[in-house]
Amino acid sequence: MKQKTSLSFWQIFNMSFGFLGIQFGFALQNANVSRIFQTLGAKIEDIPILWIAAPVTGFLVQPIIGYISDKTWHPKWGRRRPFFFLGAVLSSIALFLMPNSAALWMAALLLWLLDASINISMEPFRAFVGDKLNEQQQTTGYAMQTFFIGVGAVVASLLPFIFTNFFGFSNTAPEGIIPDSVKYSFYLGAVVFFLSVLWTIVSSTENPPSDLKQWELEKKNTKGVLNGITEIVSGIFSMPRVMVQLALVQFFTWLALFAMWIYTTAGIAQNVFDTTDTTSKSFQDAGDWVGVMFTVYNGISAIVAFLLPVLANKIGKKYTHLICLIIGGFGLISLFFIHDKNTLLLPMIGVGLAWASTLTMPYSILAGVLPESKMGFYMGVFNFFIVIPQIVAAAILGFCVQHFFHHESIYALVTGGLSMIIAGLLCVVIDEKKKTLQINH
Repeated sequence: MKQKTSLSFWQIFNMSFGFLGIQFGFALQNANVSRIFQTLGAKIEDIPILWIAAPVTGFLVQPIIGYISDKTWHPKWGRRRPFFFLGAVLSSIALFLMPNSAALWMAALLLWLLDASINISMEPFRAFVGDKLNEQQQTTGYAMQTFFIGVGAVVASLLPFIFTNFFGFSNTAPEGIIPDSVKYSFYLGAVVFFLSVLWTIVSSTENPPSDLKQWELEKKNTKGVLNGITEIVSGIFSMPRVMVQLALVQFFTWLALFAMWIYTTAGIAQNVFDTTDTTSKSFQDAGDWVGVMFTVYNGISAIVAFLLPVLANKIGKKYTHLICLIIGGFGLISLFFIHDKNTLLLPMIGVGLAWASTLTMPYSILAGVLPESKMGFYMGVFNFFIVIPQIVAAAILGFCVQHFFHHESIYALVTGGLSMIIAGLLCVVIDEKKKTLQINH
């Protein structure tokens, strides 16, 4: 296999810039969709099942898009960039439509469209790093993505607060109507999503398969839906051993993150702002403040993104991940004990460390053991360990909040914190030293 040459800082910058827009979409979704659901009449115990669209679309879309993009090559568009573009167009449309939902069912349907569309762009971006960067630069590549994820999420999470407090947009509205501050945040997000992904498309190139004739022959031999399904299923049951080791860590990490995303608004509104009335100004103020809290953890993520590789070089990637997850877990648990809104920002620093590591370390560990010809597919399969815990969370958290937590959703955040600590402790099982493909049968 031909050795990949090292890329310059600006080349890595350009190939990662699209993640700014992708995270605009995810951050607007994470900070505001529960608020939109509740504004449109959703009960607190129904929110997790309404969120089921996010993990299910990832579960279905990412391995399929990864597989198809592995089999794609165009002299002008390359392998991953056609999917960057398609996902950006569809995501921008969904972002424009989401805050104009007239009913709960419409918002739920648009969440399916939005999350599926974001995944069409995002999965090839993860494979893009493995395609273009050699092993020495892969951690830097994922750190650069993490930086843009942090920057995008900081701005996007703050948008409703900014539109309300600096531009005079209303953050309240009649019952069943989404406030203008949220609407215009989504509109701006749609524009940023499309333009930032377009920047990567026009400023980056892709490397053709090292043996194009052999690649064409293999592609011809695997044509057909049945052959594709067979190859996908076969690949799932022959995952690299390191991927299997990372599975448990990812499961508990993403269960925690999903609990945070869907229950922070309700939990903080009830625990700090003393309201469950979605039509009240206090509830909408709580929603704006959650955007500020999410800004803090994403801002910390952007700041520490390039410090994580330095720490990983000293103590190892898995121990770096272990430390960050445990700190983040204690940060989530501490939200239960805080009743001052400004103090809420402190534990989000720990959550930001965990988020930065989650976006960097698992992918860096994994990229070194994946076959180049299946990089997109295995990155898609790796997403299973992100979406399965979210599906589990969607199935059980609403029941727990209703029957065990007595409708006090702050306890869902405590549960998430405990789960993140468990994820950190499980990092000790990861064997990051293996550089060759280890197959589990």
